[in-house]
Amino acid sequence: MKLASQKDFFAGLMFTCVGIAFGIGATGFTVGNAARMGPGYFPLLLGVLLTFLGIVITAQSFRSKAPDGDPIGRIAWRPLGFVLGANLAFGVLLVGLPSIGLPAMGLIVAIYGLVLIAGFARPNCSIKESLVLATVLAVGSYGAFVYMLNLQFPVWPAFLTA
Repeated sequence: MKLASQKDFFAGLMFTCVGIAFGIGATGFTVGNAARMGPGYFPLLLGVLLTFLGIVITAQSFRSKAPDGDPIGRIAWRPLGFVLGANLAFGVLLVGLPSIGLPAMGLIVAIYGLVLIAGFARPNCSIKESLVLATVLAVGSYGAFVYMLNLQFPVWPAFLTA
């Protein structure tokens, strides 16, 4: 059998591997059943669905009609670095890093940091667009998580609320 689409093949392989990892990880928790779900129920279900989706996509990669075999191409290092760095910065800003003395900056500052850093993944990033997006996301996140769901986590920097 000839591989018709490299992109679909490797995407399906990635989904399958991640699904299997979620399924294996879920077995460390109580799974329960549909009527009484345990903490491992959703990860197991997600793992099964991802594995199934990965197998389907991998099988489709042999039947694709891409004229040039749909090659993968080069890795886009700039977007990869900025998006991963933005997520890392979000986590650090949200809860702080006590090992180096960085206090928790809270949800609002973390969202602004996330959006501003991730914006640089684009070649012609606009700080103005990123600030508008960050403001919309910060207001929406505050409304959804703090106001409506009443979740308890730092919203503002620790030194402002102390």
